[in-house]
Amino acid sequence: MVEPGLVITRVERGDVTSIRLEGFLDAHTAPALDKEIKQVIDLGTRRIVANLARLDYISSAGLGVFMSHVESLRADGGDLRLCGLIPKVRRVFDIVGFSRVFELDDEEDGAVERFAGKGTVS
Repeated sequence: MVEPGLVITRVERGDVTSIRLEGFLDAHTAPALDKEIKQVIDLGTRRIVANLARLDYISSAGLGVFMSHVESLRADGGDLRLCGLIPKVRRVFDIVGFSRVFELDDEEDGAVERFAGKGTVS
């Protein structure tokens, strides 16, 4: 999905779905990400990795999208893990305390592999 300012790519990796973001996640683009995550959940996926390696900016609206889904996924036996945060995006997560709420990995492969202890990942 391409939203002006944000490119969202979905990759199925066994029972884990990776959502790769590129560009800016702000009030204008956050609804597109929210819609994408809802579609993934509606398909039955409960294990999601958001790859932020190519995300240049995140606002509170973007942070809100992640928060709005993580608790329900965890309550359903899944999770939303984040990976590849560039330093300025990581700083935002640290400032607002999200680095204590979310599993943060350096690489997408590592985030996907961490789900292996909770089920099959291919």
